Amino acid sequence: MNNHHQEDDFQEVPPSKSELKRQMLELQALGKKLLDLNNKQLQSVPLTEELADALKEYHRIKSHEARRRQLQRIGKLMRSADHEAINQAVALFDASSEAYAQHFQQLELWRERLINEEAALAEFIEQWPGCDVQKLRQLIRNTRKERQAEKPPAQARKLFRYLREICEAPQGE
Repeated sequence: MNNHHQEDDFQEVPPSKSELKRQMLELQALGKKLLDLNNKQLQSVPLTEELADALKEYHRIKSHEARRRQLQRIGKLMRSADHEAINQAVALFDASSEAYAQHFQQLELWRERLINEEAALAEFIEQWPGCDVQKLRQLIRNTRKERQAEKPPAQARKLFRYLREICEAPQGE
């Protein structure tokens, strides 16, 4: 009989009202971050169609009170969306996040490998088959010439921007 009471003690307790409200406010805050992204950035975030429509609607609304209600609706829609995947995608655009820093370090690593290693190009093309190989080769060649001539890194920056464009493009393009 004692074991039965102990098992009841370990059953999950539903979250309190305060905890539910905190979760709701966190989802609303994530929804606010989504509103700050531009259309190109939003394309790389895994949104439901209804959530994407609600974000577009928010930008059309002019009334302060109506915007507040729409933000609450966005928070509600976030509950049924994959908010963890959305949060990870949004973190890539937040310059203060660790994910953003790691993403840029990865891009810098790719740039250096492409400039210094011949085999890196084939590996990059295999990982991102949708890239413009001819443009990529030209940028790498120009960056190598620039480094040999000890010029300012204008071509290296162009190469980095192109790598960023490729890596951040939605996966269907």
